[in-house]
Amino acid sequence: MSITIKQLPETERPYEKLELYGESTLSNAELLAIIIKTGTKEETSVQLAQKILNLNDTKQEGLNFLKNITIEELTQIKGIGKIKAIQLKAIGELAIRMSKPINYKRVIVREPKDIVNVIMEELRFKKREIAKIVILNEKNEILKIKDLSFGGTSYVNISIKEILVEPIKMKASKIILIHNHPTGDSTPSDTDVKFTYNLYDLGQMLGIQLLDHIVIGVDTYTSIFSQIVESMPDTNEKENKTEVRKKG
Repeated sequence: MSITIKQLPETERPYEKLELYGESTLSNAELLAIIIKTGTKEETSVQLAQKILNLNDTKQEGLNFLKNITIEELTQIKGIGKIKAIQLKAIGELAIRMSKPINYKRVIVREPKDIVNVIMEELRFKKREIAKIVILNEKNEILKIKDLSFGGTSYVNISIKEILVEPIKMKASKIILIHNHPTGDSTPSDTDVKFTYNLYDLGQMLGIQLLDHIVIGVDTYTSIFSQIVESMPDTNEKENKTEVRKKG
């Protein structure tokens, strides 16, 4: 039978260690052990937590894999029931929300990184494609960010009509389209570029200006306008478009 948490010295117990020395002194397994609270007859909560960490095959995402792991995957571990799995998923969602600005509205978008700073943490580790539309006013202040589509691991199924409905309702004149690549590579596909052309053209007809289409990777993003702006009629747009950049 495994040694229990109570049998450990107080300075090695996760709860007491955090209280005495602060949360930054705890390992990832110890922090997770506090969340899952109890172990089994065979394993301590810390040992169970280590099994959860071992579910991260790539070891490249750090703890970010917890944002995408499913309840079903977690409950495959003996000692992790549905309640513990739900608690862990809730912690992952809290981490996402804590990384967002308190209030993105009225954030002024002067260049791609301004909107990337708002949306990157939410999208960069997603395992399926998600598209969002950012609706702005005449001053380039963010009015609303709306989810458009949830796809698989390839291009999301989304129509131009679906994108333009909300800005038309809001009588907004500027938008930015954003979607992620689950592969982590932010290089736009031919489909991405063609779709951007079509959206730009139809938006112009309706008096809605597409400021950019941004593709999110793991630690990079690409402004598609940096690739196609040379062929667009409004040369003023060229001054505001940038190449692929690293986050930060």
